[in-house]
Amino acid sequence: MPTLPIPMPTDLSILLTVMDFVGVFVFGLSGGTLAVRKQLDLFGVMVLSLAAALAGGVVRDLLIGSLPPASVLDDRYLLVALAAGLAAFLFHKPINRLGKPVMVLDAAGLGLFTVAGCSKALSYGLSPLPAALLGVMTACGGGAMRDLLVAEVPRVLREEIYAMAALLGAVVVIAGRQLDLPPVPVAVVGALAAFLLRVVSVQRNWSAPRAPGS
Repeated sequence: MPTLPIPMPTDLSILLTVMDFVGVFVFGLSGGTLAVRKQLDLFGVMVLSLAAALAGGVVRDLLIGSLPPASVLDDRYLLVALAAGLAAFLFHKPINRLGKPVMVLDAAGLGLFTVAGCSKALSYGLSPLPAALLGVMTACGGGAMRDLLVAEVPRVLREEIYAMAALLGAVVVIAGRQLDLPPVPVAVVGALAAFLLRVVSVQRNWSAPRAPGS
């Protein structure tokens, strides 16, 4: 039997829904852009876009008992992801002129999905630690699936700061909940924190700790 969520304030619910859809679009763009770079055809672009946009959210919903998953229950998720793939297919040249488009889009999706995933997990009654882990999984799952489909080591497993950036966003959300701070500003700050740490870590070549002597 599906688990019933704890009702959220209306303004937070609206913000998280918007974050979810924007996250789907930017992750879909990142998947589609990578597919174009790998010279995949239109079908391949759409598959990579769908995988990047929806995989993390599907895993999250299955684990917390939100069934059917949001992307299956609401056609808008699929439509937004497909629109992102089509946009990447048609407009990949101007997107690529932005410089490191996949990384920037990925960082944006990372922040948005972390906050939405962690907040949804908390609303289903999870304690802070599993909620933080589900926020990270929501943010990293789609990107990992995207990378695996083109035979790349997922970014979450590389030396770059990736999962740690998502974890920072989740910690901000949980800290705000524990301190009873206004949830909407907390959600925005959490998404920005994850995004900025990810982008700055790439620009400055920061990396997660590695095993001594490796």
